Amino acid sequence: MEKTLRLDPAIWALLERFAAEDDVSIGQIVRDALAREVRRRRPAKTSVRADERLVAPLRALLADDFAYARGWDDLQSRLHAKGFRLAEAGGGLVLQSVATGARICKGSELGFSYSALLRRFDCVFPGHTHSAALLRIRKH
Repeated sequence: MEKTLRLDPAIWALLERFAAEDDVSIGQIVRDALAREVRRRRPAKTSVRADERLVAPLRALLADDFAYARGWDDLQSRLHAKGFRLAEAGGGLVLQSVATGARICKGSELGFSYSALLRRFDCVFPGHTHSAALLRIRKH
């Protein structure tokens, strides 16, 4: 789309100088500036965090299961007995309802990050596509 843009002559002169210095067109400078302004004004992405009023009781309910599990299968069995399961989500894990499959919260929101569980169990979550995290942990 092509539109006319009216600029103060002093601004135009500066744009001509900048364009010559950078070996680009004035149009490119204007397009880049406008793109930056549009990105700046877009609303920030909101984090997908569970409600703390839901997470706090779950944290208490599942704390022993996370603390005493001897491996991924043991942890999943303990959680399943209470109606939950862990599932991969991005680079981590989420707690889901067994009945509906609905995402409830992130494992890290319960106080047990994927990396902490990787260290403890010394193996990746079954089927997790981010297995490189274990290699990083073993190096440290």
